[in-house]
Amino acid sequence: MGRRGMQNSTIEDASPGAGDLACVICSEVSAVLAVMRRNVRWGSQYESSDDDAAMEHSLIRSLKSLRRQVFYWGDALSPWSSIEPSLYLRPFLDVVCFDETSAPITGVALSSIYKILMLDTLDPGAGTGVDAAMHLVIEAVTSCRFEVTDPASEEAVLMKILQVLLAIMRSRGSSVLSDQHVCTVVNTCFRVVHQAGTKGELLQRFSRQTMHELIRCIFSRLPDLKAGAESLSAKPEMGAIDKDQAFQINEEDNANSTVGPASTGAEDNHAPGPESPIGEQIIVEPYGIPCMLEIFHFLCSLLNVDDHIGITRGTNQIAIYEDVPLFALGMINTVIELGGPSISKHQMLLSLIQDELFRNLMQLGLSMSPLILSMVCSIVLNLYRQLRTELKLQVEAFFSCVILRVAQSRYGATYQQQEVAMEALVDFCRQRTFMAEMYANFDCDISSSNIFEELSNLLSKSAFPVNRPLASTHLLALDGLIAIVKEMSNRIENAPLPSEKTMLELEAFSPFWTVKCEDYSDPDKWVKFVSHMKHIKRKLMIVADHFNRDPKKGLEFLKGTGLLPENLDPHSVACFFRYTAGLDKNLVGDFLGNHDEFCVQVLHEFVRTFDFQNLNLDTALRLFLDTFRLPGESQKIQRVLEAFSERYFEQSPEILVDKDAALVLAYSLILLNTDQHNVQVKKKMTEEDFIHNNRRINGGNDLPREYLSELYHSICRNEIRTIPEQGSVFSEIYQHWINLIGKSKKTSPYIACDSRPLLDHQMFTIMSGPTVAAISVVFDNAEHEEILLTCIDGFLAVAKISAGYHLEDVLDDLVVSLCKFTTLLDSSFVEEPVTIFADDMKARLALETVFSIANSYGDYIHNSWRNILDCILRLHKLGLLPACITSDATDDSETSLDSVPGKFTSSSLSTSQVQMVTPRKSSGLIGRFSQLLSFEIEEPKLEPDEQQLAAHQRTLQIIEKCHINNIFMESKFLHADSLMQIARALIAAGHCQKVRNSPDVEDTAVFCLELLVAITLNNRDRIGLLWQGIYEHIANIVQSTTMPCVLVEKAVFGLLRICQRLLPYKENLIDELLRSLQLILKLDARVADAYCESITQEITQLVKANATHMKSQVGWGTIISLLSITARHPEASEVGFEALLFIMSEGAHISLANYILLIEASRHFAESHVGITDRSVRAVDLMAESFNCLVYWSSEIRDAGEEADRISEGIREMWKRLVQALRKSCLDQREKVRNQALLSLQKCLVGAEGICLLPSSWMWAFDLVIFTMLDDLLEIVQNHSPKKYQNMEDTLVHAIKLLSRVFLQLVQELSQQSSFCKLWLGVIGRMEKYIKIKVRGRKIEKLQELIPELLKNILFVMKSKGILSKRSTTDVDNLWELTWLHINNVSPLLQSEVFPVQGMEQIHSGVQTDLSSPRLVAGPSVG
Repeated sequence: MGRRGMQNSTIEDASPGAGDLACVICSEVSAVLAVMRRNVRWGSQYESSDDDAAMEHSLIRSLKSLRRQVFYWGDALSPWSSIEPSLYLRPFLDVVCFDETSAPITGVALSSIYKILMLDTLDPGAGTGVDAAMHLVIEAVTSCRFEVTDPASEEAVLMKILQVLLAIMRSRGSSVLSDQHVCTVVNTCFRVVHQAGTKGELLQRFSRQTMHELIRCIFSRLPDLKAGAESLSAKPEMGAIDKDQAFQINEEDNANSTVGPASTGAEDNHAPGPESPIGEQIIVEPYGIPCMLEIFHFLCSLLNVDDHIGITRGTNQIAIYEDVPLFALGMINTVIELGGPSISKHQMLLSLIQDELFRNLMQLGLSMSPLILSMVCSIVLNLYRQLRTELKLQVEAFFSCVILRVAQSRYGATYQQQEVAMEALVDFCRQRTFMAEMYANFDCDISSSNIFEELSNLLSKSAFPVNRPLASTHLLALDGLIAIVKEMSNRIENAPLPSEKTMLELEAFSPFWTVKCEDYSDPDKWVKFVSHMKHIKRKLMIVADHFNRDPKKGLEFLKGTGLLPENLDPHSVACFFRYTAGLDKNLVGDFLGNHDEFCVQVLHEFVRTFDFQNLNLDTALRLFLDTFRLPGESQKIQRVLEAFSERYFEQSPEILVDKDAALVLAYSLILLNTDQHNVQVKKKMTEEDFIHNNRRINGGNDLPREYLSELYHSICRNEIRTIPEQGSVFSEIYQHWINLIGKSKKTSPYIACDSRPLLDHQMFTIMSGPTVAAISVVFDNAEHEEILLTCIDGFLAVAKISAGYHLEDVLDDLVVSLCKFTTLLDSSFVEEPVTIFADDMKARLALETVFSIANSYGDYIHNSWRNILDCILRLHKLGLLPACITSDATDDSETSLDSVPGKFTSSSLSTSQVQMVTPRKSSGLIGRFSQLLSFEIEEPKLEPDEQQLAAHQRTLQIIEKCHINNIFMESKFLHADSLMQIARALIAAGHCQKVRNSPDVEDTAVFCLELLVAITLNNRDRIGLLWQGIYEHIANIVQSTTMPCVLVEKAVFGLLRICQRLLPYKENLIDELLRSLQLILKLDARVADAYCESITQEITQLVKANATHMKSQVGWGTIISLLSITARHPEASEVGFEALLFIMSEGAHISLANYILLIEASRHFAESHVGITDRSVRAVDLMAESFNCLVYWSSEIRDAGEEADRISEGIREMWKRLVQALRKSCLDQREKVRNQALLSLQKCLVGAEGICLLPSSWMWAFDLVIFTMLDDLLEIVQNHSPKKYQNMEDTLVHAIKLLSRVFLQLVQELSQQSSFCKLWLGVIGRMEKYIKIKVRGRKIEKLQELIPELLKNILFVMKSKGILSKRSTTDVDNLWELTWLHINNVSPLLQSEVFPVQGMEQIHSGVQTDLSSPRLVAGPSVG
């Protein structure tokens, strides 16, 4: 029962009632008397003395007296509050203290006391004499004596004693107990615990439990005590627990048993004795920190195993080395649990923990008992959680000397020890900020070990099962690693990550040993500080490696690092030796012992870096010699020890009179160390020898014997290690503890981390590689689902951290490892791979994880995209991918690309599809030329059984969870680098050279190409990143293919689809996109012929959708070239002409950039004999109609300014191309086409006045267009069969009419040209030829009639305009003479008709030759 929680109340209120208490006391008196009567001694005495009260024993008289008085108490005259508890407790206490009472009697009396105490009537705030009563009870119970009648009754009494002691501490009256009383209670309880070791199991367990409860009761007050309470009370003079005294439990020869101090003088001087008057007040201070210090110190001393040896001769060794420490550790843990952070308020208690407790914990941690190790680790974990800010160095020492040593088999630890150590380490790793604090406090401290790095490496190595199955240690290490990375991944979400990485560089020189943090409470400052110190620490590791190889070169290298000044000074070198870990201590010792002046200066500066104040000589010497190894030469040893002695005497002159005394004693200690710990020395030096050897060394006087004895025993117990790896483990721990004491004076405050990821980037960079490898190995060797899921959690956490800190290499390594576990890349599974995969839980989990990472952190995946793609390709071959994964490259629409993320369209395969996976049939215009799924199965398999169907269905469900299609559908959100990498992976995977010989390779290439096109279409805003690689890939396919196949088809139509989709949005890339279509022109003739119609359809759609966006000649050139090719293709020509018609109709999309190209394309269609003639006629019309555009453009250039001349020249060139094209069409075999071309040509020539042609242009037109056309037609009539060219007569008529009309329209303008004579003669000459032409042996009647009339009209016009007249000249080339010379060959009568005789006479008589006018003579024509 615990205390009642009522304060400042009366006993009547708190107790069962006045009548009840009196009844309880009366009944307890009766019970004691009844038991006493059963004893012969007490019973006979009582009967014989019935009438004589004097004959009754005092014990019986007091009990009877109490019974007579008890019912008179508690009324209005004598309330219980006025009754001192000692009055009704003393009779029972007298029975307990009387040494002649038997065990049963004593037990009943103790039970009575216990019952009264449990009523909790002893309330200091409600009654008088409570303090005296409590003291009296403690004195009586702790001094209990009784006759032992049998072991069972003895154990019962001991249990009653424990019950009463516990009830005392739990009662409200315990608040009046002094520190001495509390120590006495604990001392007594522990004596019973030890005595129970030879008793029954029940007593042993009960006594231990009572001891724990006592400790819990006492230390539960600790959080309520004010800081500094240990100074309020004097240290207890008595009752202080001495474990030696506590073990001295006597079992006397007279069969009496005593529980209490063995010495009779060990009684409480403050407790009232049997004769103390009732009512005397004992003034004592309530117990507090002093007794707690004593108790805790006692508990700590129980951990010192060496002190337990020889306590009891018959005690089992296990009880010494395991049982007692375990018992003490349990109570210490209880103290720490109850005290918690409040312990730090009491410096003396904290000092006990920092020094004695931790030193003993480290020693016990290396014991062979797994139970002790487990309890030690639990205490340290408790201390870490409650007091870690006060235990920085202790935590480092514990992990360095215990955990890192015990958890590895190479140090000789058993498997059970390793398991316990690993469990403890995992518990630490589960603390949210543990690893971050280890890194900040130790890895970033140049004077500390890399605890974080060593622990993470330990976990990684311990997770590897080397040539054996997974064991518990492997799984524990895995749990630790995953706990670390999961906590890091959780912290990423708590604060934004730094946007930029700041590179820390050392200045020219900065003394690293003086760098301090401005404010450890400000994370912004201490994070920068520890990062800087970590950078320095890495530099020092490099420098130490150089120094260990060559000290001189190492120091030279050191100057270049900025760690030491360019001009080395002794102080800097000394600090380098003092504060740099990893230096070869032998080299340092040789350097310090050197006689060189600089080395001597360094030595003296080196010793000045030590603080030997308040240290014993042996401790100072240990601290000093641990930093280097004493050189072997005596002179070097002399110099080193002289420097040490001088520094020690300077700081600790209390005992030694001069430095020479310190030097001699230091020498003596080194000799003693060698004597005691060298196995070759057989006769060891005794204490007396050591004292004798050091006589009169202190200025001629002797040193205190106690001082020398202490030094002697210290050296004997713990060796001074002068050689690496020398000495026992315990001596190593002791040396480590000495170093800890030395560092404690200068150590920096403990850095407490919070939930922000302040240092996680640096930490994860260190541990990521080993962690991924360790988790992968465990995952590879594990079979149980729970372990596999744990590994998956670790993989996902690593992925999240890698992505958060942009560690692409780490993420790539992780993905590569996971892809291997999917088994999809294992080619050995050739039979029923789907069934094997569906039954492999590890492969399924790996696959889900791979695609979960790809979907969540794809921005930071680079090289491993190829591995992911290999898995996708394998699933594709197995027919397990969703149909929508490549929809964007085939039948996609704009909405499909922007569909809801995560939407999955699975391909639900039927039984027949499981039985035989066949390529998907054509779908849409492009789909009918491709196969999305292609497999190696050539022949149908047998009908699948239920197991196969179930496996297939499970696999489909797994793949559905993977959301593979999201990788490509959501690629528009990927970072640029990752997008480039996935594109390169697709190109690499889809690269193939010999498609025809490998259908499987072709299928892979096709699938990769489709995905590549899908990604391109989804990333139209970033096409610049992808375009070059995609274009080169498609170009490679196109140029390397000589026969029609699915791959080249996909390449061509994918390219067209890209252009279709991107042209409306990418004006800056229009020319480049359209230029890429020139690849189609490079197709092999057989390939082009196979896909010509479909290509033309795509081109037509592209033109219709994007004609308004195409502006440049380059882009139009590619499109029109492709259309021109179709003119002669039977299937494609119709579609191609449709596109041409769309462009040229009404000049809708004709421009200066594409005019000439369109004319050429129209000519090709006009000349093409594929299709109906009307299409060719329409092509001619398109050319003729385009003439209107030239006229329009000519009218618009008047306001063009300086550009007008250039544009006009361009228009004239277009006109030339137009009439040339029409000229060629005039030679077509088909009459309808020829005639339409002639009419169109005539239109373009006659209507050319609106386009500002120059005379030279007309001369060119006559020479190279009209005359050439006439000549060609004449050649056709003369040399070709009339069957081939039918109805040529009409064509010739149209042609000669064209000549006449054009000449008549231009004669006035051209007559002023010097070459007009030649032009005129050319006209006459063609008419002369045409009039003479014969078809089938006969002249053409229409021409016979038409040509004279045409000439006649021409002559009349020339006459009317004064162009043709007879001139007085002797020039043989005279126009007049030449004209009639040729015309007379055509029609001799024309001259007389046009120029009658009278007219001729007038001319000759009245008209003179105008010498100023141009002379019309034949000259060279203008081309």
